[in-house]
Amino acid sequence: MYAIIMTGGKQVKAEVGQTIYTEKIKGEVGDEITFDKVLYVEGDKTVIGQPFVKGAKVLAKIVKIGREPKIRVLRYKAKSNLRVQRGHRQPYTACSIEAINL
Repeated sequence: MYAIIMTGGKQVKAEVGQTIYTEKIKGEVGDEITFDKVLYVEGDKTVIGQPFVKGAKVLAKIVKIGREPKIRVLRYKAKSNLRVQRGHRQPYTACSIEAINL
């Protein structure tokens, strides 16, 4: 059984026992969270939302809060000696899927 949920403006496929990485969510490690925006559920029967499945919820537990590896952003203009280098690390939350309720 799996579900497609919407979190952080992105669609993520979630299965029970799987760890998913999402945009940063408020909470501490060990907190229970609920994803209400369920777009699709596949199991004994297939349910497609319009746009969301009514009454469907995905229960998860926060496993880790961290930041992705640094990316370098370079701005460069030729002949004007303009070179600006910046770095960015995107925060994320790792969630372990506990249950999918329909």
